[in-house]
Amino acid sequence: MKTKIAVFFGCRSVEHEVSIISAVQAMMNINRDKYDVIPVYVDKNGTMFTGDNLFEIENFQNIEKLETEADEVAFIKNKDGVVMHYLKQSLLKKKKDIIVDLAFPIVHGTNCEDGTMAGFFEFLGLPYISCDIISAAVGMDKSVFKDVLLNAGLPTLPCFTFRSREYLLNKEEISDKIADKIGFPLIIKPVNLGSSVGITKVKSREELTDAIDLAVSFADKILAEKAITGLREINCSVLGDADDCRASVCEEPFMHDEILSYKDKYLGGSKGSKHEGPSKGMASLGRKIPADISEEKSDEIRDISCKIFKVIGASGVVRIDYLMDTNDNDKVYANEINTIPGSLAFYLWEAKGLKYTDMLDELAQIAFKRQRNRDNLTFTIDTNILSGVSLGSKGSKGSKF
Repeated sequence: MKTKIAVFFGCRSVEHEVSIISAVQAMMNINRDKYDVIPVYVDKNGTMFTGDNLFEIENFQNIEKLETEADEVAFIKNKDGVVMHYLKQSLLKKKKDIIVDLAFPIVHGTNCEDGTMAGFFEFLGLPYISCDIISAAVGMDKSVFKDVLLNAGLPTLPCFTFRSREYLLNKEEISDKIADKIGFPLIIKPVNLGSSVGITKVKSREELTDAIDLAVSFADKILAEKAITGLREINCSVLGDADDCRASVCEEPFMHDEILSYKDKYLGGSKGSKHEGPSKGMASLGRKIPADISEEKSDEIRDISCKIFKVIGASGVVRIDYLMDTNDNDKVYANEINTIPGSLAFYLWEAKGLKYTDMLDELAQIAFKRQRNRDNLTFTIDTNILSGVSLGSKGSKGSKF
């Protein structure tokens, strides 16, 4: 019997469309001899839909039509397990609930990748591919992520973090602290967004206000860190779990500007890229694979990547983005971790000889392994603490225990 795998994508996130691209790519590559794939599109209001029309990327050009033709669903835990229940049923159109074996969230950004969806699956008791609640939350908050790495002695740039309200009430004071603690040039970014959304390089005090105003329009918590002037960006993926993981080859993405932008990543790819067009997602980005760095530097980055993966307790496949300072002997700093990377970083594993279909199968096995381990843990304790307890009609006041 085939494993029924529900692929969740979309969600209320500024990276909603990127998630759709990543998910459709993955669904096209899942081994249909082993898995029955159930697409679950979560729209920007949080409503869930399923249907065969969700397999085609072109159908998402008209979301209103797509949702009209799809079926609205909900996920419920009952005596049979976790089922996908069809809503808005009628006597003439009644579909049977489907028991789901595995959830596969291919989501990016806040309200989903940040541990929200992991919590949903944990609550249901449904095995799922990707990081758990804690590792996903740590990975999403760039400030917390940096604190964890610094505490573990792993290389990352220090930063100054502040809240949007704090800034609005004390603009001059916060600007002074940023200039004093970080200095120019610097980078302003929301702490919990990916895909380069809301990020600005700031070269002077005069540019600071506009950069912060952009960042606070996307997030409540903002981060300022030093900008590396002799910058090269190097990325590396890690696959596995905290017990056993391995790193991919390294890549160097090409930038059209001083920072890698959303447009660089998703809107067409650079000249000479093998994968042109927006439907390719992160695979459309112009890049050098493997990166043009020494074998020693590649080994160093791959080793750091596995240490980072383990220190946050990650699971599944991630991509870690590094900043390399060419003005300081190519010193590398971990910039951020993508706990569900665009296109699931499949191109970095194909370069290492692992086919996308096989990588997806390995991810499923990692998820089932974690669930087996958790099934052996104790989550309840037999107790008679409630026996004989009566609060009475007046509640707890005056009751006897």
